[in-house]
Amino acid sequence: MAAPEPGSAATRALVLDTNIVLDLLVFADAAVQPLKPLLASGALRWIAAPAMRVELERVLGYPQIAPRLAYYGLSPAQVLQAFDAQTHTEAPAPRASAVCKDPDDQQFIDLAVQYRAILLSKDQAVLRLRKRLMALGVEAMPSLQTMG
Repeated sequence: MAAPEPGSAATRALVLDTNIVLDLLVFADAAVQPLKPLLASGALRWIAAPAMRVELERVLGYPQIAPRLAYYGLSPAQVLQAFDAQTHTEAPAPRASAVCKDPDDQQFIDLAVQYRAILLSKDQAVLRLRKRLMALGVEAMPSLQTMG
């Protein structure tokens, strides 16, 4: 079966929280490796609002992240470049009816709801909203392996 064309009905929007982005772009975590071919083929379309990039840039400056970047031979600029190359920037989404207890995570929920996207997050405040998000067309999970 051929991969769907980007923008086709078979292409599904994907929102990644900052920890998942770090797993994908810095730590090469095995749990997120299935994303790579799906993004490359266009089966998934990674969307992000500008504030998500700002948050990633802030997190990349944390003192506990610097040694990890050095270990993997990466700079914050390289990670941001990879983020920019793989994401499709969308305008900030309006507030969703599913409200997260952690206000920092609300932007991910809002964008996922607007695009009826898959939302990957390991944040328990987000994952507690799974049933409410499912009713809004969003599959929230910690990894693609939990999809189904």
